[in-house]
Order: sequence, then structure tokens, then C-alpha cells
Amino acid sequence: MIDSMRAMRFHSPGRPLVLEELPLPKPASGEVQFRVLACGVCRTDLHVVDGELPDPRLPLVPGHEIIGEVTALGEGVDDLAPGQRIGVPWLGWTCGECEACRAGRENLCGRAEFTGYTRDGGYAEYGVADTRYCFPVQDTDAQGLAPLLCAGLIGYRTWRLAGGEENRRLGLYGFGAAAHILIQLSVARGQRVFAFTRPGDTTAQAFARRLGAVWAGGSDESPPEPLDAALLFAPVGALIPTALAQVRPGGTVVSGGIHMSDIPAFPYRLLWEERCVKSVANLTRRDGEEFLSLAPQVPIRTETRAYPLGEANRALADLREGRLTGAAVLIP
Repeated sequence: MIDSMRAMRFHSPGRPLVLEELPLPKPASGEVQFRVLACGVCRTDLHVVDGELPDPRLPLVPGHEIIGEVTALGEGVDDLAPGQRIGVPWLGWTCGECEACRAGRENLCGRAEFTGYTRDGGYAEYGVADTRYCFPVQDTDAQGLAPLLCAGLIGYRTWRLAGGEENRRLGLYGFGAAAHILIQLSVARGQRVFAFTRPGDTTAQAFARRLGAVWAGGSDESPPEPLDAALLFAPVGALIPTALAQVRPGGTVVSGGIHMSDIPAFPYRLLWEERCVKSVANLTRRDGEEFLSLAPQVPIRTETRAYPLGEANRALADLREGRLTGAAVLIP
């Protein structure tokens, strides 16, 4: 019987993750234990290990784009079964009692816990998760599915808060994992997508055009026509006024990131004419259920690069330095 596992653990900002042998986690009441089949490497993981998000649980196993196979059930669990494949996202637990939870806005629960931040995540061979925040999945391509659990879900929520398919001209700032997933949904819905990358990043621009962007250029450029909405996936505060300058009157700018550098001062003229700025916080089960049912209908196909579990630090470095096209995924 297995009683231990390997995991990459985070001990303090500025230090690389350490490959360690840990006791096998046991599921508590209402939880399942799962074997990790794949875990995506998300920019939020970078914000955690780089010390940009406060008060992580230490030591910590990062990772929250998890595809796993259920291996044991905690007390009271009857909605999942051993051998079943599940997706485990960023939002890992909520109280279910506060005003936000009761209003269906569990993403704003003040007592929420987060996978790979305040709960151990998927940079490991095994994990445990609250069954309420496990999404059954049917596709057997664990590596391809993993990025959908955050890049996909947060991209979808960002798109929804911007008005969804009501917008005909959509700008995507930062063409990484989230944007390369979302553009496939947007194009399938008949939207015209304008992709903005780091200035001079012709590789990312070509990638965006290959996935259906009608225009791709640097974030310092203007699109050939005004945008109905702009979605920001790059953690650069200066992009807020930049994007506002490109949306039409009544248009919306939505930031999908959990962390962003400071937003510089900008003239009220950019916000005037009923332009709107919003932010996305976490996700809800509704987001997961809707998006994971939509993805195979599009169908959405992720572009990924696989790394062994022990090379998590290299995967994080490649993401940090912009050396990835698509998404990095750890395969234990």
C-alpha cells in the first residue's frame, strides 16, 4: 500500500521549489483523495512563489489546474467514485454560509480557501480536494485538459463579465494560456478578436493569427477599429489606460488577473462616455460547469508543453521569461 508521495514544495519567496517525499494526504469528511494525472503551471503560481500574493500557507505544494483520478473517498462522499476523473480548480473551499455564498457569489467568500495557495495543490503525485469543488471530466487527455481549470475558467469568467458574445470586437491583452483558450470560444461565437502582445513578440502574434485573430500587434499599437471590450491577462497596470483608450464609448475593460502592477494615473477623459473597468475574482461552480460543458462543443484544443514533476522550477522560469507558447503542464 502506498503511504508516501513526491511533491514540489514552496518554502519562501526567492527560493526554488524543493522536491520532497511527503506522507500521502488522507481525505477528510467531504473530501476525495486523487492521483494527479496532470497539473497546469499558471501565472498565479508565479505570483505565489515570487511573493506577490500575501500569506500563502507555508510550506506549500503549489498548483491549481489539476486533472486527477479519484483514489479514495472521505466520509459522506457519495457523488464521486474511485477511478473517476476530476478537475480541481483554484477555488478550493467556501463556507457556504456568508452573504456572498448564499447569493451565489461564492467567489467572494471571505473565508474561502484556494488550491495551491492556502491549500496544498497539484505539484505532487497525490492530493485531496473538497468534493464540492471537483468537476467530473470525461476527456482522457489530462495534459490538454489541465489548463482549462484556471486559464480556461478565468478566461471564461472574464469574457462573461465583459458581456460575453454581445461584443463583436474583442481585444485580448497578453496572449498566453488564457487568451489562447478564450480566442477559440470567441471565434466560434463569431467575434472579431484583436490580439495584443508584448511589443515585438512576433511569435505570439503569429500564434494569435493562427488561432483566428483578425489582427495582432504590440500592446503599444492601436487596432484598426475601436473595441467593444478589452480583456487583460497580462499583469501590467499600465494596460488599463491603454485599453480604455481603445474601447468605444460604453465599452468595457476587464482585468482577469489576481495580481497587477500599479495602475498609473490617467485622465478622466479615458473613462468618460460610460466606459467601465472591472476585475475578476476567482471563479464559481457555475463558471466551471458552463465552461467545461462548452469546451468540447467548440471544440477547444490547448497547446501545451509537458514537464516532469521534478522540473517545476524550469517550467515556472519558462513562463516567467515568456518562453512558452500556450501552457506548461507538469506530468507526475
